[in-house]
Amino acid sequence: MSAVAFTLHGLGVSSGIAIGRVHLVSHALLEVPHYEIPPERVAEERTRLKEAVDAVRTELRLLRAAADQSAAQQELDAFIDLQILMLDDPMLIDAALERIAANGINAEWALAQQLEELLAAFEAIDDAYLRERRQDVIQTVERLMKELRGLARPMRARHEDWPTIIVAHDLSPADTIGFRGQRIGGFLTDVGSPTSHTAIVARSLKLPAVVGVRHARQLLEDDELVIIDARRGVAIANPPPEVVEEYRLRKAELDLERTRLARLKESATRTLDGTEIQLHANIESPKDLPAVRAVGADGIGLYRTEFLFTERADRPSEAEQFEAYREVVRGMKGKPVTIRTFDLGADKDFDLSDERRAPANPALGLRGIRYCLAEPAFFLTQLRAILRAAACGPVKILLPMVMHASEIDRARQLIAQARSELVAEGVKVPEQIPVGAMIEVPAAAIALPMIARRVDFLSIGTNDLIQYTLAIDRQDDAVAELYDPLHPAVLRLLAGILSFAARIDLPVSLCGELAGDPDYAWLLAALGLREFSMHPERLLEVRQRLLYANLDELAPKAQRLVKLDEPQKIREAFARFNDGAR
Repeated sequence: MSAVAFTLHGLGVSSGIAIGRVHLVSHALLEVPHYEIPPERVAEERTRLKEAVDAVRTELRLLRAAADQSAAQQELDAFIDLQILMLDDPMLIDAALERIAANGINAEWALAQQLEELLAAFEAIDDAYLRERRQDVIQTVERLMKELRGLARPMRARHEDWPTIIVAHDLSPADTIGFRGQRIGGFLTDVGSPTSHTAIVARSLKLPAVVGVRHARQLLEDDELVIIDARRGVAIANPPPEVVEEYRLRKAELDLERTRLARLKESATRTLDGTEIQLHANIESPKDLPAVRAVGADGIGLYRTEFLFTERADRPSEAEQFEAYREVVRGMKGKPVTIRTFDLGADKDFDLSDERRAPANPALGLRGIRYCLAEPAFFLTQLRAILRAAACGPVKILLPMVMHASEIDRARQLIAQARSELVAEGVKVPEQIPVGAMIEVPAAAIALPMIARRVDFLSIGTNDLIQYTLAIDRQDDAVAELYDPLHPAVLRLLAGILSFAARIDLPVSLCGELAGDPDYAWLLAALGLREFSMHPERLLEVRQRLLYANLDELAPKAQRLVKLDEPQKIREAFARFNDGAR
């Protein structure tokens, strides 16, 4: 065990603190044995692969049954069913068996070759919705590799003193079920994003997790003590006793704070000067509604509809989309629901581009409203579903990554077309539906008047707005430290948007990660933000912070802070700004 303490940085995809011992999960695809076999051993090698398939199929079915009581049951069921289906796919197993016979090679090598061919085929598939299944194929083959190499063993109970911190290259949903019954403290993975399987399951199970920690498996050792601070996106390996004690206290305080915050569920969010502020929730599916209701959100400020598409191998029909949207609208019982139309983000682990328009840089490619307008039939299907759901309660349509007024004009034409079609079919739809634009690229922020004239509300997407303003890929560890919400350009853009919207009395919300950061709550409110939308888990903490804000006093300070140029002075002013906030 190393005696040297060090810190690893990644992307926190849930919240909380975990302190535990490392359990390294093998990554079999990185260690594939390659060897040739004599003709007389071909039948034996093929049998070995078939037996591995049977064993994995049985294991997955057992895991699926074990997931019946899981808090993340629906997500896990869907993921596991897909992997079971892949084991029956002749393009995977039959083809690998043929390779063993044709090339005289071992089962692992044949499987690896077939995986490589399948991944290349995925890249060439025109139907991009099928391309996202690449990760499921990789995880299925990874599981087969472990079975072939004798690495598919249940995790043994490790320590009584600390829970287990799972450290892996990546985790499949089936992996996480296999950890059931174990005392798991949290997850660290080499790869991943806020939308990865690991992130989704970690949030569902309410476990601290940090993903994208490059080389975590190489840098950490089995049984090493490690602290996960998911809020900050860091892991501290081999921490000295005083740091462990500090984090013990922080964890205890967090647990106590969560109990106290629950009392604010029914409270209105009103600042000390009497300003009413709306706190809405960001959701990814109807399954998030219990968490939204648990914190007493004022509505849904961002319904990310793309997740309806990514948890399946085909495109959802209008009827399926309608059911998902209607479930949310009805579930909110009259509170507003803002449905964002399909938004392909560069941080998603899938790609809708085909060979004709393969993006050199996905963040700058055919995504958001650009994709929807390029595929009007696809867009119309979603708009029809949203309009039908809007007959069940208050719904707004939010257009992502708007850059030009013409995009809004064209989108409104398609909304009108969808409505006309439904009316002609005798379907009940509202006469009017508010349409808003996400302000997440500098072009939209700078040319705000031409956007504002065409919409009923604005929503600031700070994740992308900061990324594009600073030219910082927020998924790239090499430049992640340069991603700075306090950069003068970012602050002035935010202040400018809020000021302009206030002058023309145009509602504006903020739905990026910044909205859920309590440290920014006073500043954003002082700059004029009156509607926040965030992950439900963050809502009560932000509410608590805002209840102690006096905007009459904070507003002049916020304006002075925005005018500062020097980064150090801005940070000092920001620290003073929040004096008394905690």
